[in-house]
Amino acid sequence: QVQLVESGGGLVQPGGSLRLSCAASGSIFSIAAMGWYRRAPGKQRELVAGITRSGSTNYADSVKGRFTISRDNAENTVYLQMNSLKPEDTAVYYCNRVPPAGGYWGQGTQVTVSS
Repeated sequence: QVQLVESGGGLVQPGGSLRLSCAASGSIFSIAAMGWYRRAPGKQRELVAGITRSGSTNYADSVKGRFTISRDNAENTVYLQMNSLKPEDTAVYYCNRVPPAGGYWGQGTQVTVSS
């Protein structure tokens, strides 16, 4: 049984930081590249950051230089360090494999950047 549980979201002022965590169970973590996705109001869900099994990373242009994705294989956890947050980063953030598996979407974690 594969389960992905996101946590760490919240309300933060512009310029602030948050660290999101994605706890994975099942075989997905060992097999697949993992990523963070987000869905902003009125927008499609988009890939924000991805990390391969070997540790290679890629980022959406909108977050490059501000966000860092990492993984802890021993803990089956993927992280997203979010710095210099902007109001346009407000969204529900999800983790999933890359490419995503439809049946694995969780509830996500809400990130709200506002003064």
